[in-house]
Amino acid sequence: EDARESFDKMPQRNVVSWNAMIAAYTQHLHGMEALQLFWQMELEGVIPDRATFVSILSACASQAVIAEGKRVHALIVDSGFELDVVIGNALVNMY
Repeated sequence: EDARESFDKMPQRNVVSWNAMIAAYTQHLHGMEALQLFWQMELEGVIPDRATFVSILSACASQAVIAEGKRVHALIVDSGFELDVVIGNALVNMY
C-alpha cells in the first residue's frame, strides 16, 4: 500500500517506475492489480519494455486469464519482442 501511494504521488512516472509496481504486484500474487496497472500504463502512453512484458505475462499466468494474455501477446508482436527468448519463455509459461 505504501509503495502504491508513493507511486500514485509521483509527478512523472517512467517505464522503470511502472515496471517496479507491476512486478511487485505480480510477485505478491496480486495479478489483477498488476494487469489493471499495465493497462493504465498503456493508456498513459508509456511504452512497455522486456521487463514489463515478462512481469505481466507472469501475472496473466498466475490469474489464469488467457484472454488478457492473448492481448498482451499481440502487443508483444506489435512491439517487436516476439523473438526475445525470455519473453518467449514467459509466453510458454502463460499458455
